[in-house]
Amino acid sequence: MSAPSLQVLGMTKRFGAMTALDNVSITFEPGKVHALLGENGAGKSTLVKCLVGFYSANEGQVIYDGREVAIRTPFDAAALGIGMVYQQFTLVPSMTVEENLVLSRGNLPMRIKWSEETRALRAFMARMPFQVPLEKPISSLAAGEKQRLEILKQLYLDRRLIILDEPTSVLTIEEADEALGLIRDMAHRDELSVIIITHKFREVTSFADNVSVLRRGKLVGEGKVSELSPDQMAEMMIGSRQIKTSADKVQIEAGAVRLETVGLKVGDDGGLTAVHGVSLAVKSGEILGIAGVSGNGQRELIECLLGQRPSTGGMIKVKGEAYSATRKEIQKHKLFSLPEEPLRNACVPNMSVSSNMALRSFDQAPLASGPLLHYGALGSMAKRLIAEFRVKTSSPEAPIRTLSGGNVQRAVLARELSSEVDVLIVANPVFGLDFAAVADIHARIVAARNRGAAVLLVSEDLDELLELADRIAVIFEGELVYETPIAQADTAVIGRYMAGHAGHAEPAHAA
Repeated sequence: MSAPSLQVLGMTKRFGAMTALDNVSITFEPGKVHALLGENGAGKSTLVKCLVGFYSANEGQVIYDGREVAIRTPFDAAALGIGMVYQQFTLVPSMTVEENLVLSRGNLPMRIKWSEETRALRAFMARMPFQVPLEKPISSLAAGEKQRLEILKQLYLDRRLIILDEPTSVLTIEEADEALGLIRDMAHRDELSVIIITHKFREVTSFADNVSVLRRGKLVGEGKVSELSPDQMAEMMIGSRQIKTSADKVQIEAGAVRLETVGLKVGDDGGLTAVHGVSLAVKSGEILGIAGVSGNGQRELIECLLGQRPSTGGMIKVKGEAYSATRKEIQKHKLFSLPEEPLRNACVPNMSVSSNMALRSFDQAPLASGPLLHYGALGSMAKRLIAEFRVKTSSPEAPIRTLSGGNVQRAVLARELSSEVDVLIVANPVFGLDFAAVADIHARIVAARNRGAAVLLVSEDLDELLELADRIAVIFEGELVYETPIAQADTAVIGRYMAGHAGHAEPAHAA
């Protein structure tokens, strides 16, 4: 069957008094990869959720393959052949690939004839451009294999229009390029029509044919990708060209080592070792980027460095001194951080924005005199930081949990970077944020490095590391297995180490 066409005409979706989609009309051509761009809250997710039946639009029409259709439930979308690959995997880890595929059908008999299912699945796999072994349990698959399986699942279910929601967030660049390349090739053979939501310009320019841009619920621009530059697409998204696509790193020579781990070992939540003897060193005026697919010990490493998880061996040094992340040591060494999921890991959600901004300094002048807290000084400080870091909040006294993800990030950065910083530890700082927030936060991190801070940046986004880092080290199964200066970085090599496909690992260097 050929790839379907899809038209959205005058689609409007309201949630109470808020209009999430406002009279949006888009034509998705058959056999094309169509990118949907926009800042968080622009309406992208609302639009695709209307197309897969999770929401019902208040107004508008959907024309599918030339006829008007009503999509009120996910069953309606499935019957039309519309499917979605989500950002997070929807697989049962304890089951095999074959069992997951059969389970996905939903309309199963009381007794499954596995011999017949196996024959049918082998015939299906033989027609596919990429393979995943049917007998392998999901728990043994690499992230790239799981993502391929999510795509295969939609093809197995005869979905002819596939929506990809941030499909490469857990993949290496090599795995991402392979998956998107295969999808694009199937579309260009007129086997599929594809809609992709992504925050990565590189994926748009490399794999998409057409692009539509939403801003505040409205369609504000569209066109052929080949005729648009990233700057033009950015201008559509935020209404100006002020967004930066790269950070302004100053060429400076790295100084003395400020953050060091020596044979550091850290356990996971189950008592097993998650970090196996990691030794690294970060110098003044440099960013050391730690690359790795999620689940390879990054979370445990960061939590140990921030004092949220004890080490089981080795040691941490800051400026040559043993370090155990006490409040006194943090203040002495001017060590600050932006952990992953800052609302959970770096904030008190029900406290106000101003109180959260004071968590580092509430017991120091000018906010305090002995045991007395000066609320006037606290309020003035909060207002200044809110303005300087462009934190969007209804009031300094609003609970920080009411802020968007990007504004929580900005508020925490305001707290952590508002005074002199010697060491900065950052983990996945822009995950799920829009382009404007990404550019702003990246600029703040690089500015700290330019002023001489030693920055440890842990990220699952290799593009981010390639832009910001001076050196990149790869973590795999709790060990640093490869390191390279940014000038010599080869994405294919880094990707192979991230995926554990590089053979015998080269030892990583501490400096």
